[in-house]
Amino acid sequence: MSRTLVIKLTAGADEPERANQAFTVAATAVASGAAVSLWLTGEAVWFAVPGRAESFELPHAAPLADLLSAVLAGGTLTVCTQCAKRRELTEADLLPGTRVAGAPAFTEEILADNAQAIVY
Repeated sequence: MSRTLVIKLTAGADEPERANQAFTVAATAVASGAAVSLWLTGEAVWFAVPGRAESFELPHAAPLADLLSAVLAGGTLTVCTQCAKRRELTEADLLPGTRVAGAPAFTEEILADNAQAIVY
């Protein structure tokens, strides 16, 4: 049985290499057939707003919009409840397929059997 990969991204466009790395690992894991749950917290929540990933650029990196599409197609994308509220974002402001959830759901995911958590 394979493990579920739970990735938490705490950096936004202000830390482009860290942000891109989390999306790259998530999309690569999805492509390899792993169950993937990507959590966006802090400034990373903006990547779940339509158009934001398309405006992100990092030389020599895969386009963030493509990586995000891969995660949405084969994994789960979650935006932190408190982080969204602090930025006055609701589920209606986010990309289709994105959920809003908090610490109880994150804790449940990372404590599940066969889960591997990574924080960027």
